Amino acid sequence: MYAIVEIAGQQFKVEEGRKIFVHRLEADEGDNIEFEKVLLLDSDGAVTIGAPVIDNTVVEGRVLAHPRGDKVIIFKKKRRKGYQKRNGHRQDFTEVEILRIGAPSGTKKQAAPKAEKKEAEAPVAEEMKAEAKSEVKEEVKAEAKSEVKKAPAKKPAAKKETAEKKAPAAEKKAPAVKKAPAVKKAPAVKKAPAVKKAPANSAGKKEKE
Repeated sequence: MYAIVEIAGQQFKVEEGRKIFVHRLEADEGDNIEFEKVLLLDSDGAVTIGAPVIDNTVVEGRVLAHPRGDKVIIFKKKRRKGYQKRNGHRQDFTEVEILRIGAPSGTKKQAAPKAEKKEAEAPVAEEMKAEAKSEVKEEVKAEAKSEVKKAPAKKPAAKKETAEKKAPAAEKKAPAVKKAPAVKKAPAVKKAPAVKKAPANSAGKKEKE
């Protein structure tokens, strides 16, 4: 008898008495935990496939230890660029011994992994944000209403007075009377040119002849 179960985002083939290493779970050493996401169950040749999981079927296990995996070297390099980087990583694991595959006992709770816990906290945080936004909107609306009530009413008479005051100013700005253009003087009469007198020498010569 074996089952395919999803634990911390990974699928494992488990049997009773088998030990497996899964990603770190939030559970203490020696605690019994149940995994409800059973995807497939083989019971003496009778295979049951879940859609997506099988109802009323769990895998019960016990946490033995929280070891760390072997160190993995991550080395990056770009040739002819003078770039190289070296890092190390050790993954945290949880060693689980499979005790039983069958119906849930109802007394033991499932130890949720870190990823599942974050998913459960996400909707709660969204609800809190929505409530905070609604409260802020209500406060803003209340403040706006109070400001509208406190605002003094405008006096229409003041507008008329200002209009009347502006009227005499408009009268004062009447356009100035234009001056009549000056009369042009008549052009002076040109004097006739003087008659030229004949030369005396020429007259004496004619008399002699």
